[in-house]
Amino acid sequence: MEIFLPKEVAYKLTKALDKAGSKEIGGILMGEYISEAVYRIKDLTIQSDGGTYSFFERIVEGISNPLQQFFQKTKYDFTRFNYLGEWHSHPNFAPYPSSTDCKSMWEIVEDSSVGANFAILMIVRLDYIQCLEGTITVFLSGHKMFKGTLIQEEPSS
Repeated sequence: MEIFLPKEVAYKLTKALDKAGSKEIGGILMGEYISEAVYRIKDLTIQSDGGTYSFFERIVEGISNPLQQFFQKTKYDFTRFNYLGEWHSHPNFAPYPSSTDCKSMWEIVEDSSVGANFAILMIVRLDYIQCLEGTITVFLSGHKMFKGTLIQEEPSS
């Protein structure tokens, strides 16, 4: 699975990561279906609280309004625009999911009230020269997961 990250969204993310410093932050990913196994992140939320040096916990109450606004803006076209998954930072560690991260993501895809066929987890951090780096992991029900590809796009012309 390929996940495209537009430059504008990457910039928003980079600013938030820089501001957070060594504290983990995160949020949800809202995206667009492009073609089979190809998606573009259209927007994301940024939750600055709930994280420490080595831990991040998403606060569920903060996601309903941004999701509703995204769905309204995209005219409720759920087959093209929808929730893609979660993201959080690992500023002090490699950007790969921990066992806790995996457990949380499987809970999302196995929750029938969420209604997701899959969910992605994007883990990001700023490298030593303050450039954004990250990984994509795709989670499916039944405790299945695989690595995706994060592609940072150039600005639109």
